[in-house]
Amino acid sequence: MSEYFSLSDCDVIGFDLDHTLCRYHLKETSRLIYESFARYLVEHKGYDKDLLNLTPAVWDFCFKGLVVDLEDGNIVKLAEDGTVLRATHGTSDLSTEEIIKHYGPQREWKHFNSLNTSFTRSAKYYFYDNYFDLPGALLCGKVVDMLHKRGNEVNSDFWKDMVAAIDHNYNTSAFKGIQFISNIH
Repeated sequence: MSEYFSLSDCDVIGFDLDHTLCRYHLKETSRLIYESFARYLVEHKGYDKDLLNLTPAVWDFCFKGLVVDLEDGNIVKLAEDGTVLRATHGTSDLSTEEIIKHYGPQREWKHFNSLNTSFTRSAKYYFYDNYFDLPGALLCGKVVDMLHKRGNEVNSDFWKDMVAAIDHNYNTSAFKGIQFISNIH
């Protein structure tokens, strides 16, 4: 047996989602995850192909700790006490005045106590806390934009399609085409 283990000697590398075995190229990984989610929505749920068009600037939208409020389509960044630090509706930034209109003069997010005491799933919001689902926050924003463009009401119904895309993305049948392998370095 060799004194050293070399990943280049392996045909296939399996890894856990908690970063224990490899270092990710987050930009590329995020792009691939986003494309997989969006492609599913376009091909299986009939969403606009515009979801597949991204510019480098849109990635500034993504950072850990975002919460999608599924009741109104707002995406919020919270302080540790639940104060809304910034918010968007879809991918459009809300002004300070709009944030106060939505969340009151104290800028309090109504579901903070629930989120703060229990990280369980909720039908009212989704907390993006890791790099593997964070591209979904951008996609949620773009889906809300698309719903407005179509003249549709924004409510939690779109979330069912997002969950289906996430489930598909992490289901082994999604790897049939192995389209992502050529992009991994």
